[in-house]
Amino acid sequence: MPFKSKAQRRKFAELLVKGEISPETYEEWNRETGSARLPDHVTRTKSAKNRKAGTAARKTTRRTAAKRTASKRTAPRLSRSRKA
Repeated sequence: MPFKSKAQRRKFAELLVKGEISPETYEEWNRETGSARLPDHVTRTKSAKNRKAGTAARKTTRRTAAKRTASKRTAPRLSRSRKA
């Protein structure tokens, strides 16, 4: 699998020096990348960010308008004019 960015290539070189990946793995990735001109960093697409972060929050906070108005109607009202 080829490198996607210069940052990824640097990270793999660091892992190679630490001994966490084999020299064969690094060379394989380097060969597959070839002399391609790589960007410094690769960012996620906007749609991928939204899919990952938005689905969990949306499930817990989404309420229909009917449920909101029903809960307003059935909630007990507290009187604020209490005498001490």
